[in-house]
Amino acid sequence: MQSKRGRGEQKLESALADLAAALDATGIPWMVIGGIAVIARGVRRMTTDIDATVRGDRLEVAALVKALAKKRIVPRIENAERFALDSLVLLLKHRPTGVELDVSMAWTDFEHQAIAGASVTAFGRAKAPMAQAEDLLVFKAVAARPKDIEDATALLVLYPRIDRAHVRQRVRQLAALAEDAAAIDALEAAMAAAGAPRPPAARKRPKRTSAATHASLRVTKPGSRRAR
Repeated sequence: MQSKRGRGEQKLESALADLAAALDATGIPWMVIGGIAVIARGVRRMTTDIDATVRGDRLEVAALVKALAKKRIVPRIENAERFALDSLVLLLKHRPTGVELDVSMAWTDFEHQAIAGASVTAFGRAKAPMAQAEDLLVFKAVAARPKDIEDATALLVLYPRIDRAHVRQRVRQLAALAEDAAAIDALEAAMAAAGAPRPPAARKRPKRTSAATHASLRVTKPGSRRAR
């Protein structure tokens, strides 16, 4: 008998596989963000839903809804298309499993660059383009919920070489666009919780030996003229 967690993971894998098939068929650049991407990047946590983002300048919402329906991914609220046009997020449900999906429309330069830098990564038996750790950190700061700050902290600990200055710059740009400083506060809270990044371990250099030492280390092969 399968565990409850095992059944949940299988549902997520099935929903993600159908989402990937539907979006890949459209040719629209996209990637997974949220909990599944965080897990794919090595953070141990649980999730029950799927968050993805697609380039908003490459789609029409009605056409996207139609494409997703072919894989039994359907709106979970009334007037979902109108809601998506107003809020830039399409609220969906995978009919076979009941898994909920949020597909947001990416319009900023940061989001477009993040999508371009995503890499196809496995989540169980499903594969999909996943946001890189550094970009996930920005998304988590912008979301700014307690769980997002926890995820951001875990990513910082797991990836100590993340360019914190670059992440700060990105978050500040997005916060300015939104006219909301919550993302900046969330990022600083995560960085404080993660602590200062540990410097890379120093590589030991081989000891230098003098010419005399080299001479003493020479081994004469048996059968050579000097050995006779």
